[in-house]
Amino acid sequence: MSSDLPAFRYHPDPLASGSIRESAETCVCCNRAMGWIYTATFYTSQEVSGRFCPWCIADGSAAERFAGEFMDSYGLDGVNEEILHEVTRRTPGFHAWQDPHWLVHCHDAAAFIGEVGYSELAARPESLDQLRQDLRMDGWHDPAQIEQFLTHLGEGATAMLFRCTACGTHLAYADAS
Repeated sequence: MSSDLPAFRYHPDPLASGSIRESAETCVCCNRAMGWIYTATFYTSQEVSGRFCPWCIADGSAAERFAGEFMDSYGLDGVNEEILHEVTRRTPGFHAWQDPHWLVHCHDAAAFIGEVGYSELAARPESLDQLRQDLRMDGWHDPAQIEQFLTHLGEGATAMLFRCTACGTHLAYADAS
């Protein structure tokens, strides 16, 4: 089993997020058991009867062979085509209750950090402020209701935390069951 996983710029710790886990399973793309397997989303119109190793994700061979993507392009507005393809075709996606999407900052895709609750957001105040603003834009007008929702993240709702690859700013979006 190989322990040297490929590096993913936009998903730096796919083990912590649960998108990749240790496994003896054989990759459906390269037909090798590499010791690690991808566990999250893959969008394709083809029938795929198995999972992918991280190396087939990183080099793009899984997305190319099965004409699919690991992440929808929703949220990736304003990034160039190279970044769009790296996120959607060569980066592990992540688990979410709703359709997962990627956040953008400084004209680049942000790095996915993981699923978090209120205390993790409170440690990164800029992400909490940005999430409050997004909730207001989504029609939440009562500040007390917004705070009630945010302080109870982890109880039927969670936040997906990202970090800007250029300036380090943290961003988040809410995800609910």
